[in-house]
Amino acid sequence: MYRKKDDRITIDDFLLPFGGYLLADNRWVIKAKMIPWEDIEGDYADLFPSGTGTVAKPARVAFGALIIKETLGLTDEETVEQIRENPYLQYFLGYKEFSTEKPFDPSLMVFFRKRFGFKNLTEINETICKMQKRDDYDPPPATGGDPDRNSADEVPQNRGKMLMDSTRKAADIRYHTDLSLLNEARQKTEKFIDILYEPLKGKILKPRTYRNIAKSKYLAVAKLRLPRKKQLRKAIRQQLNYIHRNLKHIETLSACYIISPLTIYQGLQLETIKELYRQQLFMYKDKTHSVENCTLSISQPHIKPIVRGKARASVEFGAKLAISVVDGMAYL
Repeated sequence: MYRKKDDRITIDDFLLPFGGYLLADNRWVIKAKMIPWEDIEGDYADLFPSGTGTVAKPARVAFGALIIKETLGLTDEETVEQIRENPYLQYFLGYKEFSTEKPFDPSLMVFFRKRFGFKNLTEINETICKMQKRDDYDPPPATGGDPDRNSADEVPQNRGKMLMDSTRKAADIRYHTDLSLLNEARQKTEKFIDILYEPLKGKILKPRTYRNIAKSKYLAVAKLRLPRKKQLRKAIRQQLNYIHRNLKHIETLSACYIISPLTIYQGLQLETIKELYRQQLFMYKDKTHSVENCTLSISQPHIKPIVRGKARASVEFGAKLAISVVDGMAYL
């Protein structure tokens, strides 16, 4: 259930204890004017078609909390505490007066992130850019000129320089090794086999996965502080064999279904595991440690390495970004 809220408030309407007032030049007051809250409210309300149930938090609270978290680099819990202590942040979220109570539980931040996908954020960003777009470079029409005449032969004026660069958004992921990635892939394929076999239980024999033996062989090397090259290579070969066997079992079990019991997300993970197996098998046979478009995470296959050459870390990991700046506005 969702109830639309009137977000048209000014800093004079916001009530502070002891006769206080908000400064108009504060960054959160300025930022609140730049965001099209009414457009966000309309799209956000469509996510709650039901007229019953618990009333959801307003769109301004949900989207504003995400902006606060990313701007200040806070955790979910610290974001809620900062909102609770700062009247400017409460005004930014559309509250009409200062309150010392928690605006919402930190666990709701998870649902806020799910409700604003990449498509929604892109549309919001383009709307903000259109609102703030400056017309400094648009020349005024010539006196007595025909506005309808064809200007195809006119040479456009130079509006500045084009700057292009590639970068990545740093991602906090578990430090990966070839052996740990293969072990994770093996565990996920075993789970997929369990899901595919459950409806067929009693009709066919369950495929053997040797999961206990595979786990003990992995731990025997993973627990070593500095495993030797031969030990590591042998462990990788063993995990590759287990994954190869599991993928064959999954293919056989999947043939028994018209509609697979695996979810869309599990299906995407399975395709990622197949690609990971192909890359690791290639590196094992060629005795190399690099491959094109190397997979670093099964749950986040879009994360790629980028060589930075920094003192802190020579290589960083994250999603590749393509950003263009037009008249001071950034488009992702």
